[in-house]
Amino acid sequence: MNEQPNILLFDVQTPVGFRVHCYQAYWLRKIVAQHPVMAERIDDVIQVLTSPNEIRLSRIDENVYLFYTQDTKRLVCAVARQMDGEGFLITAYPADKMKEGKIVWKK
Repeated sequence: MNEQPNILLFDVQTPVGFRVHCYQAYWLRKIVAQHPVMAERIDDVIQVLTSPNEIRLSRIDENVYLFYTQDTKRLVCAVARQMDGEGFLITAYPADKMKEGKIVWKK
């Protein structure tokens, strides 16, 4: 994937009432750089944001939400910040367990 800074990869509605977006340049520089295993998993991140099994609030920041769903082996976690009804992806990664935090939505 050639980096295009202003290419919108996705802008999706979450079940808790806000949208989350991510641009290609951010995806490559932040998500893939920190978690190379996520390079080809954009569809999994969209899936976890739109149809998670569970959403928790961060224990540190009440504007940060952790979205979880199960894939074949591990959990997929997408972390997004929400402010005034709009959100952006902070990071996404495979996880072995959910982080502690208040459950705000459950399938």
